[in-house]
Amino acid sequence: MAEQLLVVGLGNPGPQYAGNRHNVGQLVADVLAARLGAGFKSHKAGAVVAEGRLVPGGPRLVLAKPGSYMNLSGGPVASLTRFFKIPAADLIVVHDELDLDYDTVRIKVGGGHGGHNGLRDIIARIGTPDFVRVRVGIGRPPGRQDPADFVLRDFGAEERKTLPNLLEDAADAVARIAADGVLAAQNVVNQRG
Repeated sequence: MAEQLLVVGLGNPGPQYAGNRHNVGQLVADVLAARLGAGFKSHKAGAVVAEGRLVPGGPRLVLAKPGSYMNLSGGPVASLTRFFKIPAADLIVVHDELDLDYDTVRIKVGGGHGGHNGLRDIIARIGTPDFVRVRVGIGRPPGRQDPADFVLRDFGAEERKTLPNLLEDAADAVARIAADGVLAAQNVVNQRG
């Protein structure tokens, strides 16, 4: 079991992006920080960081929200992995996922970036795709709406009613990885409807 895990919530900086679908990773990081009772502080790696343990005796979590735009997430993530001496296997990236229905959470290890520019940059900068992803389903854009436009829009009114539950589910997935390891967490989280 890892002694510490780096959990990165992806998104874009600035209040104009705060409620965007693309920022769901950062929203999950906020939920986790609240559970830790920890506030985010600026870090020289170009991110804000909060640290603590979800369970006594469990791994120390380093929660991070990169201060860069989504497509440049790799720089801060690579800097944080070096600073905290975290191997790729102990990196958990929480991100929005177009290929999952809204209100779905899945855990995946490794694989490609699936067109997600944040993942693409992290893979390029840390030199491996072999890290854990907590994929938070945001669904496909309606009609012919451009996916790039869709992810930069705020969640709709109906979605916002269940968004707190989705964020808690994604935070639970991270907590389960921390407590039981990735495989056990996948066995529970990935079986849900």
